[in-house]
Amino acid sequence: MVRNDSLVRIVMLLCFGTAILSLTLHWRISTSMPKTVKNSGVLSKTEPEDFWGQQIRRFFFSVGKDVTENSVPLPPSTTQTASLQKSEAKRLHASSQKKVVVDLSLRRVYVYRQKTVIASYPIGVGKKGWETPTGTFEVMHMQKYPAWQHPITGKVFAAGPNSPLGERWIGFWSDGHNEIGFHGTPNSELVGSPVSHGCLRMRNPDVRLLYEQISLGVPVQVRK
Repeated sequence: MVRNDSLVRIVMLLCFGTAILSLTLHWRISTSMPKTVKNSGVLSKTEPEDFWGQQIRRFFFSVGKDVTENSVPLPPSTTQTASLQKSEAKRLHASSQKKVVVDLSLRRVYVYRQKTVIASYPIGVGKKGWETPTGTFEVMHMQKYPAWQHPITGKVFAAGPNSPLGERWIGFWSDGHNEIGFHGTPNSELVGSPVSHGCLRMRNPDVRLLYEQISLGVPVQVRK
């Protein structure tokens, strides 16, 4: 009889403990579930399945966000770096392989990149007694809106739309006192004629383009 009473007590304790555990678990689940929210007089409630789905999605989104924000870009590989350096070297080499060729008989100037003509413009050349010097030179002086001093009278013409040098100056020859180079002119109708004191006259729009296409040190070849 004693043994039966003990067995009954053990069974009752197990049932009581199971009931307590079940109530505790139910309470935790119910408190973690989303509550009804009142919005503009309309009641809405999220279903349990939607809630847990949202929690799972929020978890994975937060993990992905943290990884993205804390990640550091990987440096380019050795192969990528070498490829970029090679491309930049090619670009600089191509831009440096420019030259200007002046054909006095055709009264034109040609801009070359390597062996390809990329631009050509008409020019006015030196008149008799003031012939444009021939030979190979290089660009040594570039200026926007230059002033000019007449080589004979010494009169100085200020920079501006009426300056005999126009809007740009690109010098490539000098005797230490005078310079010869490309320049614009307010009298574009004279371009193509032997009218200068040795310089190469160009229309202002053309000399602006030439100015942007070349740089100091670019070779200038003048031939008859």
